[in-house]
Amino acid sequence: MQSALDLLTELARRYAFADLGALAPKVLPEALVIPALCEFGERLLTLDAEDFATEVDAKTVPGDLRRRARDCHMPQTPREQPRGALASLRPAYGLLLEVIRIRWDRRELSSMMAALHIAGEYLPLLAFEPVLGHAGDPARWPEGLRAEGSRFGAIGDRDCDHTKAEKSAAERTLRVANEPPQGWRAYFDRQHSQLAGAMATCVAKCRRPCTAMHWIAAEARDSLALRCKVALAFADTPLVRLRHAAPVGHGFGVPSPEEVLDAWARSRSHLDKNGVGHGATRDDGFPLPGLPSLFSAVAGSPIEPATLLADVAAHLVSLIDGPAMRGAGA
Repeated sequence: MQSALDLLTELARRYAFADLGALAPKVLPEALVIPALCEFGERLLTLDAEDFATEVDAKTVPGDLRRRARDCHMPQTPREQPRGALASLRPAYGLLLEVIRIRWDRRELSSMMAALHIAGEYLPLLAFEPVLGHAGDPARWPEGLRAEGSRFGAIGDRDCDHTKAEKSAAERTLRVANEPPQGWRAYFDRQHSQLAGAMATCVAKCRRPCTAMHWIAAEARDSLALRCKVALAFADTPLVRLRHAAPVGHGFGVPSPEEVLDAWARSRSHLDKNGVGHGATRDDGFPLPGLPSLFSAVAGSPIEPATLLADVAAHLVSLIDGPAMRGAGA
């Protein structure tokens, strides 16, 4: 390294936002925008989706970056606008893929496994998005979920294949849009991922179907069922189950890169058993080959790794390398 500024530039290029944000004030005390921008980048890298759209960002983060982050933001009240990840999960899955790639490159495998776990939890809602017209927004559920003969959210109904937790989530989701912000946030913290699994069960593996999903057009049902079947299968693959061997799961070990690749190879073989799962067999240049193709197949539309974090890093580099900063850090 030729100078302290070169060190800051390298930290930005390595997405080391927390370290850069801590060190920059010591080298460039007048560059107040850099720590704030680093905080923004760190929230994205750690998938802190409830804080992607904090107001402070308007003063320090370029508008395009803020807009793209808001597309991945989870609304914190029933009426918050825009709806972010409840309007579409595709931007959020693009960010998940970017985070997974960065964590792999940095060999931060426990954090990578956490991102894969999140992707697996909400994948059924990505499959439902084309038929819902949104990504599982409780304020916009179709009335058909409450149709006569529907057991969706019927607590204690023994004919429903939902688990107790899924029944509770289904019942709650039908009324949470009328709750205060605290109740809304509690639902998303604890139950929305369970709701995703419940929706997939309804169309992909229910043994005694009710009328809850009759609102789906007949021509869309087979495709949706197949994509939800793949979403459920992904959550049960050897790759996602590796999380239970990592510190973020129930054990104390961290999987090695070789273990991750081996688990993904076995997962790809498992997912290749049906039509949509063939996306997992494509070598698309991703560290876990075929993962973007698999997400695209489940979504029914292309999903590529985002460049949001890369663009945050590039903006930081431009600030550090700017003539004013170089002069100040000389």
